[in-house]
Amino acid sequence: QVQLVESGGGLVQAGGSLRLSCAASGRTFGSYVMGWYRQAPGKERELVAAMSSGGSTYYGDSVKGRFTISRDNAKNTVYLQMNSLKPEDTSVYYCAAAHISTGRYDYWGQGTQVTVSS
Repeated sequence: QVQLVESGGGLVQAGGSLRLSCAASGRTFGSYVMGWYRQAPGKERELVAAMSSGGSTYYGDSVKGRFTISRDNAKNTVYLQMNSLKPEDTSVYYCAAAHISTGRYDYWGQGTQVTVSS
């Protein structure tokens, strides 16, 4: 079992930055691919970024060049640095964990709201 707790959301003006954090419980953090999803009202959930314990990364097209995912395996924490934020980035952001044996995001945080004003 993995429990995930996000923090760092808030209100920011367009062009600003925020950093989200996700702290994971458990002693096998390195066995999980960590991802950040987002979902806005009336829209489908979207994978924003993901990172393996070895450092391989994925970014959605809409955030490439603006967002950076990183993880500190010693602290069981994954981060999402969001720069050059746009109003369309407004969403609830969720941290998720996928065990390397399944590839499924079976564990989710409670979500943190990010609102970007124009």
